[in-house]
Amino acid sequence: MTLTQTQIREYDRRAIDSAETATATFGIGCFWGPDAQFGAMDGVVRTRVGYAGGTKLDPTYHALDDHTEVFQVEFDPDTVAYRDLLNRVFKSHNPQHQTRKTQYQNIVFAETEDQQAVLDEFLATRGLTADGIGTRIEQLSRFYPAEDYHQKYKLRSVSSLMDAFETAGYGDDELRESPIAAKLNGYAAGHDVGIDEELSVPDRGTA
Repeated sequence: MTLTQTQIREYDRRAIDSAETATATFGIGCFWGPDAQFGAMDGVVRTRVGYAGGTKLDPTYHALDDHTEVFQVEFDPDTVAYRDLLNRVFKSHNPQHQTRKTQYQNIVFAETEDQQAVLDEFLATRGLTADGIGTRIEQLSRFYPAEDYHQKYKLRSVSSLMDAFETAGYGDDELRESPIAAKLNGYAAGHDVGIDEELSVPDRGTA
């Protein structure tokens, strides 16, 4: 059974609204991989990639200046905790090491006082401090979404899935913010995803 426009619309319609989610932003190298990896997680509802951590206004991929590639996740805090996201982030890189190229640096943004408190406790239980590791720990001042072709990068390589989104009338903005696109982006990258049992997905090799 192929993915249909009805399945896409219904999955997204049933997804938790952004007003009920929390948001977290991280950088751990090139943003394509983490966007897919975290999008596949249970409790993660939406993902997007972009640029943050610098001072340049309106950065672009070819004019990043002092910004870093980052990914942003909207998650249901009743299903996945911020601590769980931190755990995966710190397992995905060596916090004692920092790459010299600003574009791909490791960075954790605390977006709220609660996230800062959880982050402080998370580091303390591991004998770490924000000042004693290579990973940058910062407050998020602004997130700039990356260009459309970077959003759901793995999914965009599977034409059979993209055809279904096009048939459903999804433009680039809708694809970026689509809950099912976040899951299928993870699927296209080879991750196990928690898509509803009634949703049948084509083989990964279909293109």
